[in-house]
Amino acid sequence: MDILAHAQELIYHLLDGMPTPYQRQSLQALLELFLRAQGAPLPEHSPLKSPSALSRFLNVYRWSVREVIRRLRGAVRQQLQQYRPRGRRPHLQVIVDLTTLEKCGKFKAFEPLVSVFHGKRGVHLVVLYLIVGPWRIPWSFRVYRGKDTTSPAHLGLHLVRQLPRWLRQTFRLVVLADTAFGSVDFLKGLRKLKLHAVTGVRYDRLLQDRRQLFHLHKPEQQVRLEGLAFPVTVAWFYLKGEEGKPRLKRYVLSTKSLKASTTVWWGRHRWQIEGWFKTAKHCFGPHRFGQQTLKGLYRWLILSLSAFILAHWGYLSMNTKMLPDWAEAATVVLEACLPEIVVALLLQEVEQKRLLLQKQGWEVQIIRCKI
Repeated sequence: MDILAHAQELIYHLLDGMPTPYQRQSLQALLELFLRAQGAPLPEHSPLKSPSALSRFLNVYRWSVREVIRRLRGAVRQQLQQYRPRGRRPHLQVIVDLTTLEKCGKFKAFEPLVSVFHGKRGVHLVVLYLIVGPWRIPWSFRVYRGKDTTSPAHLGLHLVRQLPRWLRQTFRLVVLADTAFGSVDFLKGLRKLKLHAVTGVRYDRLLQDRRQLFHLHKPEQQVRLEGLAFPVTVAWFYLKGEEGKPRLKRYVLSTKSLKASTTVWWGRHRWQIEGWFKTAKHCFGPHRFGQQTLKGLYRWLILSLSAFILAHWGYLSMNTKMLPDWAEAATVVLEACLPEIVVALLLQEVEQKRLLLQKQGWEVQIIRCKI
């Protein structure tokens, strides 16, 4: 099936899951907002529904977010299981990282979710992001609630444990994570799951012989970290520092015996999620939620991530090797999957500008053709 037809089928399934026609219209209006890909999908910017109607849809009305997630993952599964490159089973990169949706002001309804972490105040999400071939999929997330609560490493491990069995049967999984996720419990947990991990590691991490990591002089060494009963392979690479400053040395460990160059190659791939964080925030606005309920916040995040997946499919349909223009890719999806919304907006704009057109000597007549 053509990928745009697949996206259209998914959107129709999501709309069919809404209990009433009124809620289907609200979902269409929100999808149109998110698929503008301009980073500010605020309800007051919608020309199709009033802000109060969209607020009720997000915070009050009864519709199943789980059903939306189930249908979205079902559509993703359909696509991934059709991906059959030649040769061995492809690697699926399972990237775990934490990002902050910075917020100011008071949010009494979900005050426990708003905390300060590394100097940033907001909602801190531990995100699990999948990459295989051309596919990019934000799969799941959990909220880190701050000090004295479940750590980001444990939340990340929980997300990895919840990956469905069919992914492990279809692909070879490799878990990539930042230094914050290189804890003993995280590595032990992945070992029990029989998964290969490549994570960042602090330069002063202790070895079992009480030396620190920076004492090593040769990459590709098998070492035993304090608290781990199994050996890991350690390598390092250098990042370009700011102008006038020396390069930064970054250490990477692999739970599998690999060459230093391979360990570093995998370690550098972890940064792909940082690019996705920037894309998601600047184009699809997960941090622009203004909801005052937990339900509204959760629904906002799910619809934002859904819009990214649809726009990504739009980019793939363009069959180009150029870097994505997310606004263009989202427009491709919108015009292919919700043409009636695009036409309604166009007619609305013509009516709003009709007086201006007449002053300039133009008369616009719109006649519906029989198809």
